[in-house]
Amino acid sequence: MKKNIYIKIAKEVIDLEIKALIKLKKSINKSFNIAVQNIVKCQSKVILCGVGKSGLIANKIASTLSSVGTPAFYLSASDSSHGDLGSISRKDILILISNSGETNELKNIIQFANRNKILLVGIVSQKNSVLYRSADIKLLIPKAIEAGNIIPTASTTAQLALGDALAIATMRQRKFNKKDFKQLHPAGNLGAQLKTVEDIMLKDNAIPFVNEGLKIKDALRVLSSKKLGFLLVRDKKKLTKGLISDGDLRRFTQKNKNLHNISVKEIMTKNPIGIDKNELAAKALSIMNTKRITCLCVYDKKNKFKTIGVLHIHNILQSNIF
Repeated sequence: MKKNIYIKIAKEVIDLEIKALIKLKKSINKSFNIAVQNIVKCQSKVILCGVGKSGLIANKIASTLSSVGTPAFYLSASDSSHGDLGSISRKDILILISNSGETNELKNIIQFANRNKILLVGIVSQKNSVLYRSADIKLLIPKAIEAGNIIPTASTTAQLALGDALAIATMRQRKFNKKDFKQLHPAGNLGAQLKTVEDIMLKDNAIPFVNEGLKIKDALRVLSSKKLGFLLVRDKKKLTKGLISDGDLRRFTQKNKNLHNISVKEIMTKNPIGIDKNELAAKALSIMNTKRITCLCVYDKKNKFKTIGVLHIHNILQSNIF
């Protein structure tokens, strides 16, 4: 077989799956709305189950739902007939996935759900099947031509797409946002990119505050003890008035030997750049790069002139934010 034929095969497979998705898109109806509404209202958990390739898809959909705020679990079809049916409660929603809808391993689960009045959602391609007839909510996937005419490919692609659609629809209905997502994904690069300024800022005694009337010679001592390379200047009302970097101080002291009567107010940079505590740390890094600075004042949007924290570029880099 010539090597170029492999590319042709790949494109044929993808074309079949695209056709399956187009048919699926056209088939979405009110049953989808009903399924989403019930998932959103569910006060317990959503349980997904399938056999073979459909089981793998069910597992993935359960994971996606959980990641966007809907408690969901995968149930092994074979294990369910050996005691795991006990993990399903009457308040749960059961989603069964099967291309044929006649898979033997699912029949015991269907009977259990019907007998105990557990809401059953069927994702299936065959209308005259046990699953389709038994499901309270029927999500029919149009029949698709499988790649190679044997292995589940186009059908499982459609199942996965429908599961993703359910997850995103429920996520939006719940108004699940980036802050919620971050709480469920604290680790890894994705979690790092969703960290807010408040998550990594320095606060309380770590903030290098000095009073605007402080003399330069005394400010140098504070600068050395805080070890951040800058000082924040504030007035008697504790409102931030300016910023002094170690470079500013060094340049000033080189030109002026008499520091006794000079206050920090006289050499500070007024109105230092700040950022709201709820902004993403990645945005803070972008501001630093654009303005060519290494620190930001952090404020609550209620009062931009009252600094509640400081953010140094080292805090961002140490948090693997880029």
